[in-house]
Amino acid sequence: MALEHLMPTAPEWTNQRPLRIAMVAPPWFELPPVGYGGIESVVADLVDALVARGHEVTLVGAGRNGTRAQRFVQVFPEPPSQRLGEAMPEVLHAAAAARAIEGLDVDLVHDHCCAGPLLARGRRTPTVVTAHGPVTGEVGDYYRYLGDSIELVAISDAQRRLNPDLNWVGRVHNAIDVGTFPYREDKDDYVLFLGRFNPDKGAHLAIDAARRAGRRIVLAGKLNEAAEKAYFEAEIRPRLGRDAEYVGEADATTKRELFSGARCLVFPIQWEEPFGMVMIEAMACGTPVVATRRGSVPEVVADGETGYVVDDLEDLPARIVAAEELSPAACRRHVRDHFDLPVLAEGYERVYRTLVEGRELLDELPEASAGRGVPATPAAITETDELVRRTDLGDLPERPTRS
Repeated sequence: MALEHLMPTAPEWTNQRPLRIAMVAPPWFELPPVGYGGIESVVADLVDALVARGHEVTLVGAGRNGTRAQRFVQVFPEPPSQRLGEAMPEVLHAAAAARAIEGLDVDLVHDHCCAGPLLARGRRTPTVVTAHGPVTGEVGDYYRYLGDSIELVAISDAQRRLNPDLNWVGRVHNAIDVGTFPYREDKDDYVLFLGRFNPDKGAHLAIDAARRAGRRIVLAGKLNEAAEKAYFEAEIRPRLGRDAEYVGEADATTKRELFSGARCLVFPIQWEEPFGMVMIEAMACGTPVVATRRGSVPEVVADGETGYVVDDLEDLPARIVAAEELSPAACRRHVRDHFDLPVLAEGYERVYRTLVEGRELLDELPEASAGRGVPATPAAITETDELVRRTDLGDLPERPTRS
């Protein structure tokens, strides 16, 4: 992976010491993933971007380590991908990760797993958790019970608004290594749907809209869980034909070929999508996105410039046709400016430093000697909160004061 462009100029980071970060990846796929693995892709890219900025990263994961992490703790020799959805591999992974982290001298832990944050309470270092999925329902209750034992990061403003009372410390949009995505101005004769086969993703709606627009559609995506197969057989297979083709699950190479050749990506989601990596991957290839106004879509797609955001499904066919007139260069530029890896690394570094420097400030106070990181006076709390207020964590409301 070509990451030379991630190294900042010296004044940006040499005046602060490098951070020591324990990065806990989910156990289901190796990093970077060969095929499916959205969270794993983000984690792998974040690790490489942080190392390029001079930080020391210990990665806890499964299978091989394809990242630039200086240290790697392997929990499973082979990722238990076929057991995805079972509880025990995740629990074993969390226990092994916690045991490994106990022996590390790190400034913070960044945990991307489901079960791992359960072990954060009582840890001497902050535990950052990225909310990669829903934050309502049972998952929202889970984060609420964890309370201030974790420092929660949103991946979109839309996600944070769904449950604003959680212990949010910032918002950092997901990102990709734009340089690894091929840019094409000349497009082939198809539009694309790429994603999981689930009613919320709206693959059946994409086929219907493309057909009404008179455009051929190619579909690619993960199809191995029982619910995915049931949906595919009920809603997708009956719609396939000469103008609607399913080509299987796309690996990293095939995905890039499909994105770069498509006239547009059709993204008719039917739920509050927290982010949607396929949108920035498509735009990085110069391919506009036509999507429904749900979740993060208005934050990611520049309406009328890098795609179209529709409120009514009836408008999808017309916008699919209109997207062919949008500038591929504008799509690429938009992603490079807002969703490239340097932006991701800088966002998380701001979060990390706020937490680490705040903890160090408390540790220096005489009153904190009886309990590490626990201020004994209101003055200590006020001083720490002032540090948090002075640190830019993105365009988000001020973090609530803790008592």
